[in-house]
Amino acid sequence: MTPGPSLVPTRRRALDDLAGTEARLVLVTAPAGGGLSTFLRAYADRANAVHRLLGLSWEDAPGSALGGVVPGAGDLVVLEDAHHADPSSVQALVSAARAANGPRVVLGWQVPGGADPAQDLLFDGVRAAADQVLPLAALTGEDVAAIAEQRGVVLPASQVDRLLRHTGGRVRHVVELLDDVPASDWTAPWFALPAPATASRAVRAALGALDDAGRSLVQAVAVLETADRHARAVPVEDAGAVAGLDGTTAAMGDALRGGLLLSLDEHDAWTRLPDPVVRRAVLDDLGPVRRSELHERAADVVADPAVALRHRWFAHPRPDDDLADRLDALAGERAGQGAWSAAADLLVLAAQASADREARGDRLVRGVDALVGAGEVPRASRYLPELESLRETPLRNAVLGYLAVVRGRPAEAESRLGRAWELVNPRREPGTASLVAQRYVLHHLARCRPRELVTWADRAMELVDPAAPTAVEAAAVRGLGVAPTEGIDVALDGYRALMERVPEGPVAQRVTMATGWLHLAADDPDRAREELESAVPTDFLGGSLRISLWARGWLARVQFQAGDWDEAMRTSTAGLEVAQRSGMSLLVPLLAWTRTQVLALRGDWDAAEQSLRTGDAASRDYELMRVPAALARAAYSEARADYPSVVRALAPLTQPWARDWVEQPGYWPWADVHANALVLVGRQDEADAFLTRHEEVAREHGHASATARLAYARGRWYGVRGDLDAARACFQEAIALLEPLPLRYDRARVHFAYGQTLRRAGRRAEADAVITTARDAYLALGAATYVARCDRELAAGGVNVVRGHREFDDLTPQEEAVAGLVAQGRSNKEVAAELFLSVKTVQFHLTRVYAKLGVRSRAELAARRSR
Repeated sequence: MTPGPSLVPTRRRALDDLAGTEARLVLVTAPAGGGLSTFLRAYADRANAVHRLLGLSWEDAPGSALGGVVPGAGDLVVLEDAHHADPSSVQALVSAARAANGPRVVLGWQVPGGADPAQDLLFDGVRAAADQVLPLAALTGEDVAAIAEQRGVVLPASQVDRLLRHTGGRVRHVVELLDDVPASDWTAPWFALPAPATASRAVRAALGALDDAGRSLVQAVAVLETADRHARAVPVEDAGAVAGLDGTTAAMGDALRGGLLLSLDEHDAWTRLPDPVVRRAVLDDLGPVRRSELHERAADVVADPAVALRHRWFAHPRPDDDLADRLDALAGERAGQGAWSAAADLLVLAAQASADREARGDRLVRGVDALVGAGEVPRASRYLPELESLRETPLRNAVLGYLAVVRGRPAEAESRLGRAWELVNPRREPGTASLVAQRYVLHHLARCRPRELVTWADRAMELVDPAAPTAVEAAAVRGLGVAPTEGIDVALDGYRALMERVPEGPVAQRVTMATGWLHLAADDPDRAREELESAVPTDFLGGSLRISLWARGWLARVQFQAGDWDEAMRTSTAGLEVAQRSGMSLLVPLLAWTRTQVLALRGDWDAAEQSLRTGDAASRDYELMRVPAALARAAYSEARADYPSVVRALAPLTQPWARDWVEQPGYWPWADVHANALVLVGRQDEADAFLTRHEEVAREHGHASATARLAYARGRWYGVRGDLDAARACFQEAIALLEPLPLRYDRARVHFAYGQTLRRAGRRAEADAVITTARDAYLALGAATYVARCDRELAAGGVNVVRGHREFDDLTPQEEAVAGLVAQGRSNKEVAAELFLSVKTVQFHLTRVYAKLGVRSRAELAARRSR
C-alpha cells in the first residue's frame, strides 16, 4: 500500500527508510504529539504479514500487550505505544527479534521524560538492543504547509514559520491549531497563537500536581519569558522574587520533576519552560488578574529597563500616553545603539499604548522600520495592511520601500523610495530625509551601484548629526561603495575611523561584516574568516539578523575557498534556512550559491539542482540576487562539463551594469570561469578580448588571486592556439601567485587545466604528474565530480595505466574515455569539452571505437557498455 495522505514529506521519506531496512529490531521514537501513531499505522498498512499490537497504560499484566500473539520466523510485529506496554511484552518481543529465525519487530516509543525511572531504564535497554533507531524529527516548514493544505488552510510562509516555532514542529499541536484557529485570525497583527486544547489540559494537570511554591515559580517564569522574547533563559532568583518565594530550591525541584521547567546549568540558577505552547498554557491558566499582578512585580525585579517597561504594559494593556512616551524614548536610545530588534519591540508597544491616533501611526511606522532593520520581515509584513491604511508620509513610503528592498523587489523599492524623497522636505524634516537617503543606500547596494551608494550615504550623513542612527548606518555601508571605486584600502581606512567612534554593539556588527567581506575580496581570507565569524551572532544588544545573514553568506565563501567544505555547507545551509524563514529574499541567492557549488562538485546532482532552484533569480530581481544566482548556475554547469551553459549563465555579468562592481577583481570570482568556458566552446577571439580587459584591471589593482585565475584561463587560450611555452608560463605564474594563499580549490583548478593542456599538447608523462596533483587536491576537498574527471584524464593519457582487464580490452585509454562519456549520453561537443579535445578528434576516436567493438550507433555503444 502507498502512504496515506496524512503523511507529510519528511514522514514519507522516513517511511521509505523504514520500509527499506533489513534490521530485525527497529526502535522508532518521537516526543509526545510527534505523530508516532500515525507513522506506525501507515507503515503497518504498507507492510505484509504484520501483527499490529498496541500498548495501553491501564493494562499492566505481564504479556497483556501481546494479546496472545506468538510471532514466527518472517513475521513482522509492530507495537504502537510501546512506552505504555507492560515490560514483559516488550522484553519478549526484543528477545524474539534477537533470536535466530525470529520475527522482525518495530517498536514505537514516546521519548521518555524522566518521570518514571523504571520506564527510562527499559527504554535504554531496548535502544541498546535495537539494530536501528529511527527518531522522527520535528516537522519542517514544508510539512506544516502540507498539513495546512490538507485541511484547506492557506498559510503564507511567514505564518508557516510562526506556527512551526510555536509548536516546536509537533504534529498534534500543528493539527489542533489549524483546526481550531479561525482563518481570519492568522493575519491579524496582534494575534497570538493559543495553546492547543490537548496541551492546555496536560499543563493544567501538571500544574495541579505541583505544590504552591512550585506552581508559583513556573507561573513567574512564564511571565518573565513573555516580556523578554530575546532571552534564552530566566534567572531562577528573579523568578523566585516575582513569585514571592523566600527560597527556590524546593520549588525548582518540584517543577523539574513535574516536567514544567528545564534546568540549564548544574546549579539550577537558570531555567526556562519547555516550549512556547507550555508557556501559553501556563499564562492562560493564570487568568488576567493574577497575570497582571505578576507583571507588576516583574517590572520592579528585572534589570533591563526595556523589559521592565514591557512588563508594565503587559500588566495594564490599555492606552497610557505616559508609558507610550517612555517606551518611545527608550526605543530611541536602543536605535541609537543600532539595536533594532529591541527598538522595534518598544515602538510596537508604544504604538499600542498611544491614545492619539496620529502618534500611534507614527510609532507603528517606526516600529515596522526597526523590525525590517532587525531582519524580522514576516513580523513586519503582518502590519502591512495597517501601514497601507495610514496617511501617506515620507516616512511611511520609506519604510515600505525598505521592506521591498529586503524582500528583493527593486521596482517596488524604487517607486516607494522615490515617492518618499519627493514628499520629504530636508530642511524641515532632516531626520526623515536622512532615513530615506539611508534606505536608498541599501537599495543601491542591492543594485550593485557603488557610486550611487556613496552619493546617498554622504547625503544621509550630511543631513543629521554624525552620531544619529541613520548617519552611522550609512557610514557602515558607505565603505562597500568606496572599495570598488576608490580602492579597498581607502574603504578599510574609513572603517577603522568609524570603529573608533562605535567600538562595540550592533553597529560594530555591521562594520565587522563589511570589513570581513572586503578582506575576503582583498585576498586576506584568514582575517575575513575571523571578522565574519564574529558578525554572525545576533544575541548581543539585539544584533541584526540581516547583517548576520550577510556575514554567513561571505563566511561560506571563505570556507569554500579554503577547502573547508563541510563547514561551508553548514554555514550556507543554516543561513539559507534562516533567510527563507525570515523572509529575507534578497540574501537567498548569496547563501544558496556556495551550497549549490559544493553539492555539484560532490556529485550530488539532485540536491544541487534543488539548491539551484532555491537560489534562482530573474532578470527583474536585484543585481545582488542575480550575480550569485548566475555564479551558482555556472558552477553547476561547469561541474557537468557543460561549457555552453556556463557561457549562457554568465553572459548577464558582461553587460554594462556590471562594470563598476561585479567586474572588479576579488568581489565575485567569475571572470576566469567565463573565459575558460569561452575557450572550451571555441570562441577564442571573444576569450582573448575578455581576458585582456580583465587582466589589465587585475594587474592595475595588484590582485594576486584574480591575476592567478585569469592566468590559468589565458594558459588555456594559449594551449588551444598551440603555443605550449606561453601556456606553460601562464600556468606556472598562476601556481606561483596562489602558493602563499590558502585557496585550495583554486590551486586544484589551475593544475587540472594545466594537465589537460599538457595532454592535448602530447606531453603525456608531464600531464600525468600535473593531473595527479589536481586529483589529490580534489580528493582532499571531496570534489568527487572532478576526481572522476581526473581519472578519465589519466586514463586518456595512458601513462601508468595498469594493463589488466578493462571493459573494452581492445581500446586505447583515450578511446575508452571517449566511449565511456558517449555511452553516458554526451554529445561529441560535450565530450570534447570534458576531455579538452577538438570535436574532430572525438569523432576520430569514436569511429575507431565503433569499428573495434562492432557497433553502429551511440545507442548500441551504450547498450554494450551497460552489459
